[in-house]
Amino acid sequence: MFQSFENKSQTHLSAARLMALRARMAELKIDWLLIFHADEHQNEYLPARAERLAWLTGFTGSAGWALVGREVACVFVDSRYTLQAQDQLDASAFLQADLSAEALADFFAEHAKPGDVFGFDGWTTTAHWSRWIEKTANRNGATITALDVHPIDDVWADQPDLPAEPVTIRPAELAGELAVDKLNTIRADIGAAGGSAFLLTDPTAVCWLFNIRGSDIPRTPLALSWALVHADGDPELFVKRSKLDIETQAYLTQLADLQPVSSLLASLTHSANKIHAAGGKVLFAPRATAHVLHQAMASTGVELKEATDPVVARRATKNEVEVQGMTAAHQRDGAAMVEFLHWLDEQPGGSLTEIDAATKLEAVRHSTGERLGMPLLDIAFETISAAGPNAALPHYRVNETSNRLIEDGSLYLVDSGAQYSDGTTDITRTVAIGVVDDERRDRFTRVLKGHIDIQTLKFPSGTKGSALDPFARRALWEAGLDFGHGTGHGVGAYMSVHEGPQSISPRGTAAIEPGMITSNEPGYYKESEYGIRIENLELACGPDPVEGGDKPMIWFETLTLCPIDRNCIMVDLLDDAELSWLNDYHARVLAELEPLVIPESRTWLERATAPILR
Repeated sequence: MFQSFENKSQTHLSAARLMALRARMAELKIDWLLIFHADEHQNEYLPARAERLAWLTGFTGSAGWALVGREVACVFVDSRYTLQAQDQLDASAFLQADLSAEALADFFAEHAKPGDVFGFDGWTTTAHWSRWIEKTANRNGATITALDVHPIDDVWADQPDLPAEPVTIRPAELAGELAVDKLNTIRADIGAAGGSAFLLTDPTAVCWLFNIRGSDIPRTPLALSWALVHADGDPELFVKRSKLDIETQAYLTQLADLQPVSSLLASLTHSANKIHAAGGKVLFAPRATAHVLHQAMASTGVELKEATDPVVARRATKNEVEVQGMTAAHQRDGAAMVEFLHWLDEQPGGSLTEIDAATKLEAVRHSTGERLGMPLLDIAFETISAAGPNAALPHYRVNETSNRLIEDGSLYLVDSGAQYSDGTTDITRTVAIGVVDDERRDRFTRVLKGHIDIQTLKFPSGTKGSALDPFARRALWEAGLDFGHGTGHGVGAYMSVHEGPQSISPRGTAAIEPGMITSNEPGYYKESEYGIRIENLELACGPDPVEGGDKPMIWFETLTLCPIDRNCIMVDLLDDAELSWLNDYHARVLAELEPLVIPESRTWLERATAPILR
């Protein structure tokens, strides 16, 4: 098993840990400490050593902050985790507030005193946030101090070591492009942006650029690393030498000036000095670059220019080989999902728990990958296996404490994904356990209508994700309903399951362009009762001409192949075009998956994809 269902929240220890941290803060002469859910690279998923927020507070969500003062402390979480935080935080030790810069500033203004010292860790705080902290502190008569060592590291006695997993080479037959060609493209981008070099701090960018992978981060095949890419000359790549075998070291030495992580600060300072002497500029992304790295370069006097990571847009647009790999991964994953859903359908209501189902799904993915010649390398994230009211938490993670029976007459939501060497998958299906009531079927059908509206859209180049998002909500809005998360996020090719810059959401400022892969996952959640989500991954294609039109349009091709539960659908709510789309999609699912599924599941697949008639 890749995943564990242990309840990792240690809420009962948070008060004592908070006391120890405050004692260390007193020794450091700081009155306030801001703690992010972050590591030195600003990764979404963190190595165990960097799970400082969870260690201190007991809150195990993937996004949050804590502001600790000598007498008061508050944890800030977004709407996905409001209920989870209420359950996991010790209310006698931590207050709770919404995750926003405004809420954080208001809390500090209410509790801080003139002369207070506001501390932050220079490695897990970005250049952007250090500027924000300074402005906020100055407004309230406080001063700031950047710390070289995180104070939690001083009091976390059994803190895990840094990961040291091997780095692997991603072959061209999977990457679709040689690293040397990628480097030439990025060098040109840096020069066009007016830079002499760009500091890459995001391991997804480094791994994509050099065609390497690793396993330093749970569920994401990354090798922790940094790179300074020069517009002219070899890039400097910083990675632990102990992670490199002879072959990998030889490969990377041909591409870069390979340096140990221990020399990162000294080497950046040296390179920044040389660039400064030549009158050049170093480009950096302020929201991704650690404060300590920014300060090391700034100390040389070199001109630092804020810029977008040049890898981001290049990586988001998949090449033909990556698309082929993602297509094959989704066919294989679809076969596994069919076997799982068939098995689930045969179990009596109330006979399974959420953990039973999640364990079975992972086992089926493993056996299907072995059978079809492409092993499951990892899951893409911890499976959301949610029954009844637990499904009303969009980012619920089952553990041994929260584990529920999947009861008859309820909805069961499973959001899961896989990492194969040719691609990354992410799929959500909500299924009826037995017969569900009309309210649940109505809400499910409205979610399905929104899903279809996104999938069938045509839109011109340059259209931002925020312009697409309302289409997923229209059928829900008509009934006075909505959902609190974005409709879709970018997905990498054997990379992070959450990948920018694209998203379909109210905050989606990037255009959806051909080659991008984006999830399509509208939902509906009724607190303490049930939750619904339907998710497929979509490949943006085109732009193609429209008959009689003036502009070519981009359209979506669905990668995910898996039946949508017929028992949840209120057919009268679907118009003819929507019903036709559903039947066509199911016909494609049957045609592509029937040769791949185990014989025992083929009859079930035929029933699950049979045309729906009025």
